[in-house]
Amino acid sequence: MNPSCERCRAADPSEGQKERDLLIRILTMVILWSFALAHPTFAQVENPERGENLYGGIVSILSNEDLVADADRGLKALYNMRFDVADSIFSRIDELHPGHPIGPFLKALVVWWRILPNLAMGASADDEAFLDAMRMVIERSDALLEQNPENFDAMFFKGAALGFRGRLRSNRRQWLLAAADGRKTLDYIFRIADADTTNGDFQFGKGVYDYFASVIPDRYPLVRPMMLFFPKADRERGLAELEFTATEGRFIKTEAAYFLLQIHLFYEPDFQKAYRYAMWLRNTYPENAYFHVLEGRVFARWSQWTRSATVFTEVVARFDRGQTGYSPSLASQALYFLGRREMQGGRFEEALAAFARVSELSDNRESDTFFGVNAVLRSGMIYDMQGRREEALRVYERVLSMDDRGNSRDRAKEYRKNAYFRF
Repeated sequence: MNPSCERCRAADPSEGQKERDLLIRILTMVILWSFALAHPTFAQVENPERGENLYGGIVSILSNEDLVADADRGLKALYNMRFDVADSIFSRIDELHPGHPIGPFLKALVVWWRILPNLAMGASADDEAFLDAMRMVIERSDALLEQNPENFDAMFFKGAALGFRGRLRSNRRQWLLAAADGRKTLDYIFRIADADTTNGDFQFGKGVYDYFASVIPDRYPLVRPMMLFFPKADRERGLAELEFTATEGRFIKTEAAYFLLQIHLFYEPDFQKAYRYAMWLRNTYPENAYFHVLEGRVFARWSQWTRSATVFTEVVARFDRGQTGYSPSLASQALYFLGRREMQGGRFEEALAAFARVSELSDNRESDTFFGVNAVLRSGMIYDMQGRREEALRVYERVLSMDDRGNSRDRAKEYRKNAYFRF
């Protein structure tokens, strides 16, 4: 095996610590993914004795058609990243349902979608506002649970708030706090699913749990002993539940499609399925920058570089125009893949320019991102291919001073010892 091969990986002296971090993160995310993007609008809150209509066999706030229409308009605006419109609609819902967790939860989703495209870039000014909103959701839910421990609505919103909060804490590497939030969500996931097994919306959280709790121990054997303390999961059942939600769900189609895209993009690569879900998301929410980038990544994943370049070029153009949602983080992803295409085509100066811009967009962040670090690494690889060895060595030293992303340090060490060349 040639030491300069991109697939070669050396042992990392910090592997023990990395495994411990990975274990905590995976256990947390197995649970949190079940609520991390859960849709709030099938809330169940009213008193059965009041005679409201049922949704999924449970007395529901959705018997209020005005609220359903408002929530639907607000969520469509949110997913299309028209944040001011969504926040205005959700504020009205909060005013109409004072003391209820639906208002602050919906409003928190607006903040979440401001954070999400930049999640990998480190802590943001929106973090505290998001955590405050979720704290209010939990407080309002607890007040309802004090009156009725079986209040379905309160269970859902509290579980969802804990899941969202835990996911943010996990991304901020606050592992113990994230794990504590995650563990509390588990009972809610199954109680919601058991409320009506024929309801596609209710099965979403259980589908995510079933799938990821089943496949992650296979990918990371270190986790297997810990999973003995969690409910038994089933991969096939999880996929079926998610596909059921994507097909039959009334309110959570978007989340189910998003998770199925992630699965077929990264966990069980299948171009046709990933492309189908990506295009459904893009066509349904054409202004969503996050889904726009995912479309490009589907093409890049299967080396359809011309198609990916078309998508990523448009992403960068929208970022340069200042279009809402097209953040530096998403632009850096697009530029990274554009740089890779230029690199593979032997257009080295164009590739270096793209990677340099990735670095500029990634500078001054709390932590180094995957795309920022690997853009620097690939610049060194290009210098080696151009015979500019001294410049390449300086770049590899810079990579070694950055956070390890995708075995970047191992690769920098390899190329420092043996110049990279493409074969």
